[in-house]
Amino acid sequence: MEQRPPGFELTVQDRQTAVLTISGDWIQGNTHSDFQTFKDDLCCIHADKLVVDGAELGRWDSVLMAFLLQCYNQCRDDNIEFSQRGLPANVVQLLEVASTVPAHEQKAPEAEPWYGFLDPGRLYGEVRDATLGTLEFVGELSVALARLTVGRANTRLSDFRDFCYQAGPNAFAIISLTSLLVGMILAYLGAVQLQQFGAGIYVADLVVIGMLREMGVLMAAVVMAGRTGAAYAAQLGTMQTNEEIDAITTMGVSPMEFLIVPRVLALVVMMPLLTLYANVLGIVGGGIVAGGMGITPLMYIAQGEDAVSLAHLTVGLIKSVVFGLLIAVAGCRSGINSGRDSAAVGQAATEAVVTAIVYLIVADAAINIVFQQLEI
Repeated sequence: MEQRPPGFELTVQDRQTAVLTISGDWIQGNTHSDFQTFKDDLCCIHADKLVVDGAELGRWDSVLMAFLLQCYNQCRDDNIEFSQRGLPANVVQLLEVASTVPAHEQKAPEAEPWYGFLDPGRLYGEVRDATLGTLEFVGELSVALARLTVGRANTRLSDFRDFCYQAGPNAFAIISLTSLLVGMILAYLGAVQLQQFGAGIYVADLVVIGMLREMGVLMAAVVMAGRTGAAYAAQLGTMQTNEEIDAITTMGVSPMEFLIVPRVLALVVMMPLLTLYANVLGIVGGGIVAGGMGITPLMYIAQGEDAVSLAHLTVGLIKSVVFGLLIAVAGCRSGINSGRDSAAVGQAATEAVVTAIVYLIVADAAINIVFQQLEI
């Protein structure tokens, strides 16, 4: 069957009415006049009504429907009445379906004033939502840990072992560097003041006590917040994007027990070990600086032994357990609540690090106040 080229002709019937005559075969592969041509002709006519005439129409497919829908939308935008005559019944039905519901137009968000973040109501709402979300997450985690203790949780030992390796041995390099340098910095700060009184030997006490009680655990926690906390958020956020968490839930497995619990336990177990390692490296770093001050290694070790006590060590280890729990909660909560695109994953990782550091500072201050009141 010979194909007729598709085309249209726009004519004026009277002052208010224009007729669009459709002719030929409107099918894939046949070229036809551009819609812009029709749009320009319609603007020149200034008609109040458009009638589409399909008496000369041949074969058709979606090409015709796309063109007619463009014509309909243009008439709607120009407040021109749209009607038809002689079109096939299927074309009329499809056009009615396509034009019954208007296309969704997403409204641009209203620009906030620069001082919007100072709104007390907004600040209260954000703090309330964040607090309630954190409490809800902690409650679900507590239930999952309780189920684990009675052997009813869907938590795999292999996952716990893998996360322990990720949070422990893989972090030795960065922990070693930061702890050694922090120990040297503490020794330098103390040496400047102590040498003025001829008490340079007491730099060993400063480094040992400072590393055991405060700097060793705090620097290890900050490093783990930026390393492991962000990794947890990115891993869970990517799983959220790929709908893996939805699949786990559909299979009847709790994401809290299967994904969150092994990560939390691994970091809580590894943080005390990393803290002890950081303490040792920090004390070694202080000894390097002390050697430059004329203090022999034996003198440094002897003075350091006098400063070591079980109370100082216990304070640091208690902080390490609390810090490990806070880092894991911040990272896992940010990841599990992440959006479903790549930008949301990056935002979740950033939120995990910032939240974890805030948690660490607040918790460190609170623990120090408690121990001071207990005279520990």
